[in-house]
Amino acid sequence: MGKEELKEKKKVTDDAAAETNGTEINGRAMGVLLLLQMSLSPTTEDGEPCPSSSVSTNTRIPFPDQICRNPSFSPVFCSRRNETFEKLGAIGTLANLLIYLTKVFNLKSITAANILNIFNGTTNFATLLGAFLCDTYFGRFKTLAFCTIASYMGLQAIQLTAAIKSLHPPHCGNSSTCVGPTKGQMAFLIMGFGMLITGAAGIRPCNLAFGADQFNPETESGKRGINSFFNWYFFTFTFAQMVSLTLIVYIQSNVSWAIGLAIPAILMLVSCAIFFSGSKIYVRVKATGSPMTSVVQVIVAAIRKARLTRHEQSWQSLYSYIPAKSINSKLPYTDQFRFLDKAAIVTPQDQINVEGSPVNPWRLCSMQQVEEVKCLMRVIPIWASAMIYYIAIVQQNTYAIFQATQANRRLGTTNFKIPAASYVVFLMLSLTIFIPIYDRVLVPFLRRLTGKEGGITVLQRMGIGLSLAILTMLVSGFVESRRRHIALTRPTLGMEPRRGEISSMSALWLVPQFALAGLTEAFANIGQVEFYYKQFPENMRSIAGSLYYCGMAGANYLSSLLITIVHNKTGNGKGGNWLQEDLNKGKLDYYYYLIAAIGMVNLGYFLVCARWYQYKVTAEVKDDSETEQPGKCMTP
Repeated sequence: MGKEELKEKKKVTDDAAAETNGTEINGRAMGVLLLLQMSLSPTTEDGEPCPSSSVSTNTRIPFPDQICRNPSFSPVFCSRRNETFEKLGAIGTLANLLIYLTKVFNLKSITAANILNIFNGTTNFATLLGAFLCDTYFGRFKTLAFCTIASYMGLQAIQLTAAIKSLHPPHCGNSSTCVGPTKGQMAFLIMGFGMLITGAAGIRPCNLAFGADQFNPETESGKRGINSFFNWYFFTFTFAQMVSLTLIVYIQSNVSWAIGLAIPAILMLVSCAIFFSGSKIYVRVKATGSPMTSVVQVIVAAIRKARLTRHEQSWQSLYSYIPAKSINSKLPYTDQFRFLDKAAIVTPQDQINVEGSPVNPWRLCSMQQVEEVKCLMRVIPIWASAMIYYIAIVQQNTYAIFQATQANRRLGTTNFKIPAASYVVFLMLSLTIFIPIYDRVLVPFLRRLTGKEGGITVLQRMGIGLSLAILTMLVSGFVESRRRHIALTRPTLGMEPRRGEISSMSALWLVPQFALAGLTEAFANIGQVEFYYKQFPENMRSIAGSLYYCGMAGANYLSSLLITIVHNKTGNGKGGNWLQEDLNKGKLDYYYYLIAAIGMVNLGYFLVCARWYQYKVTAEVKDDSETEQPGKCMTP
């Protein structure tokens, strides 16, 4: 080995912690073992001290050969703690935002619901821009660093609207007419929303991918670790939501809005500190340039060569080239979207450089590029179905809270009232309880039955979630019908200011619909995240994460549009407005049944798409849970 080679090897060794693209960690034990390990110095799995240098040279992307575990400074552990505190902070503010807008800023319920839907939609759509900037220019670490600080500043700004009297309208009390916010007060509030949107744009698509970067997908333990990681990621996420929806929401509703909103801001500040404490040991994937450029090149090249005739089996003569620095797995040819194959047809006008790259990449693209674009196009129909499904979950965070406000929220015979927004915790509790059962009991059982690594395919998991969403809305409609009937036919418990009579029906009747919504998310949401991560090219995984949030954004916008349409169309109808301020005068159950009907149509559409879908197969590593033969359609 020459001096230059020794120098290069030493450089790779010294920078391994910062520049490798993954770490081999047994993810199935990650959620428990990383919390229990208390050693003071990093050691290998065998208890030996970690070597100063151990870089594998038999892989395209270097990975450490041994697993160094230091619980205080483990990359995954630091990332997990950062995620927990970040969610505690963000959700601690957003969970009760609907009540804050109606009771502190004196907004009408429909206005507040639409503002919340638009805010959530914009927040989620912003993840697409954040993911693009992350993958193209900054990398995940720098993006997360900037956006974590932006989130803290946004939470602090919203806290100031509660703490400073001049930044919110005067208290309304029991008066039927209330003074609304001034333009200056709304501007300051929107500024806080804007900083939260900026923070979420980078945190949401990058946090999950950043954690998954710590695993080596080319090993058996790495593959299983990634499968389990998605389950435990949502477990941590849900735990943070539960704390936010109980303790923090209670303080906001019963003690002080200023103190209740200060706690999330402080937790976000702690999140910043934890994140930066692990900056030297995180596995970082460098930005490799815009992954969308290649997508556009394939489309442009295919359009330019649209008049060329494509012969059968012509894929064998298609232009094949993979850059040496590419981090994407090699993809075999598939027979879907064959019009894109024309981008890889070599014509006499096409010129190729000495190393094999095309002289004009806007005229000639490789078969690898074409297959990567096909991966994206196959995902879009599934994504559209997932977006429509999520409308059912949106209702549990908006109108289900209004249901709770006009129901008996007393705990037993005591005078203690559960805050309306805290009932969403039953959704989180259902999800939190089910995830370990699914990961530790159902998956091993199903794996023995089906022989698949994940027990069932991700599309089958999503399909179960879509079915449960329909059941959730049917149950929601039945419960609301009973709540309204009791409010109209039996003695009530008083008046909810600016709304109406409080039904004597216990608000605990809402638990079944929240529990079903939690199971729905356990199947559909986690399945979505895993699906996008595995089916997208490796250099677009931040964008894959943003696609999940874009679906949520679309659902929020569609929900807002649906509310507006139903409110306007039924307002002048004989049956009366379905979505009244006073739910006792409306027909919210009809609105729920309408969403259930939309869900049934959407489920049929999803089943057709899932039957047609062709899973991504790599030439290097095949996913046993979902692949059979390259180029063949598989059932979900």
